[in-house]
Amino acid sequence: MSCVANYIETKKSLPENVLLLAVSKTKPAEDIKALYDAGCRDFGENKVQELTAKHEVLPQDIRWHQIGHLQTNKIKYIIPFVYMIHSIDSLKLAEEVNKQAQKHGRIVNCLLQLKVAQEDTKFGFEISELKKMLEENAFAELKNIKLKGVMAMATNTENEAEIIKEFSLVKEFSDFVKTTYQNTVGEEFTEISMGMSEDYKLAVSCGSTIVRIGSSIFGERDYSNKN
Repeated sequence: MSCVANYIETKKSLPENVLLLAVSKTKPAEDIKALYDAGCRDFGENKVQELTAKHEVLPQDIRWHQIGHLQTNKIKYIIPFVYMIHSIDSLKLAEEVNKQAQKHGRIVNCLLQLKVAQEDTKFGFEISELKKMLEENAFAELKNIKLKGVMAMATNTENEAEIIKEFSLVKEFSDFVKTTYQNTVGEEFTEISMGMSEDYKLAVSCGSTIVRIGSSIFGERDYSNKN
């Protein structure tokens, strides 16, 4: 099937309140435009250079999501246009996003990345660390970012019980933050970005509101020409 047919089928499988974020990394602008013409407006990219290049040649009403690990020195390139940053994994990063957003007179939507996977390669806040930061109101002065929720990746495993356990932990933490730190994070702390092509149905069953789908829509990625 074409990427458009895959997109339509995947969208049909989701509840109305779950956003289908098409992860277009390594895919050409033509594929993104085809999905755009089919009604998709939310696209996710991992690398800043690829994101900025696509932003320049594609329709300006696309909502671009930065979903990959973000270095502080790259933030300035995406701040003028990025819709949401899913990968805030340190206070230092949040502060730099806030600083650059202030320069552009923008308030940027951000998600706090949690580390729940049993893998050292994954980034994110430990839950205990983030609780302490919220208790200390660490984000209070950052007026140019809007904390919209959390993001997480599950362990890359075929053990569904482990995946469900990790996703449930994310949902539990999100609910805890909303009830305990409502005055700190605000009423818009409602998003849970979790679930990819292999595990998005489990993620939705655990409360995900944004699923990040790449290969199930676009097919397998070709990294042969990538550095």
